Parts: sequence; structure tokens; C-alpha cells
Amino acid sequence: MLTYLKFIISVAIPLVAGFAGSLFTSQSLEDWYPALRKPFFTPPNWLFFPVWTTLFVLMGIAFYLVWQRNFAGYRVVLYLYCLQLVANVLWSWFFFGLRRPEWALVDILVLWVLILACIVSFYRISHLAGYLLLPYLGWVSLASFLNYFIVRLN
Repeated sequence: MLTYLKFIISVAIPLVAGFAGSLFTSQSLEDWYPALRKPFFTPPNWLFFPVWTTLFVLMGIAFYLVWQRNFAGYRVVLYLYCLQLVANVLWSWFFFGLRRPEWALVDILVLWVLILACIVSFYRISHLAGYLLLPYLGWVSLASFLNYFIVRLN
């Protein structure tokens, strides 16, 4: 029973973080974001929800795999994981909530480094957990380029 509860908690945590970040986006998606000049490789708006939902679930599964193991340094890995979740939510706040893409760009670069640190630390504990975070790093890499070009074009 405890294993199922750990799994549910592990997947719920990033989904809750994603929901928190989405609270900053709704109004800006209607009036501010559509008016921005965006690069040609910007994905369609409908793609963001399923991609982010999938990434948050993968993050939760990866965290669950790490949580299942007893190992020294658990706190460091937990702090890294939590920090990247905070940076993820902050990006939404900076970009959509405050409408400051230049602040969001700084944040997303920090987020990218934190995700990479999580991948390395997760991989040392569970190879699969590390691999499950690779799509997240890929998507945030794309988002970083999008963020950069939005800053440049606007």
C-alpha cells in the first residue's frame, strides 16, 4: 500500500506544480501572448498542454524510482528536484504572469542547469529515472530558444 501511495504522491507533486504554473498563463494566453512576435518554429498552442502533462508525469515516475531507493545524499537530490520545480513555476510567473520574457529567460537557463543536475543525480540512483527526465530537458531546451527569440523579436 505504501508503494502505491508513494507513486501517487510522486506523480501528483509535479502535476500540482504544473497546475500552479498554469494559473499565471490563462489571461496572458488570451490577450498578451498572441500579440507577441514569435519565431517560425513556435509549436502550436494546443501542443503545450499534452506535452507538459506528459513531462510532469514522467518527472513524477522518475522521482518515484529515486524515492524507492535508500541511498546517501537523498536530501541533495530532493532539494535539486524541488528547486527545479520552483524554477519551472517561476518561469510561468515571470513570462506570463509578469509578462517579463527577459526575466523568464534568465530563469529558464537556471531551470535547464537544474534539470541537468537532476538527470545526473537521478541517473546515479536509477538509470531509468535519469532517462525519464531527458524529454523534459529537450522540451526546456526548445522553450529556452523560443524564450530567447521572443525577447529578441519583441
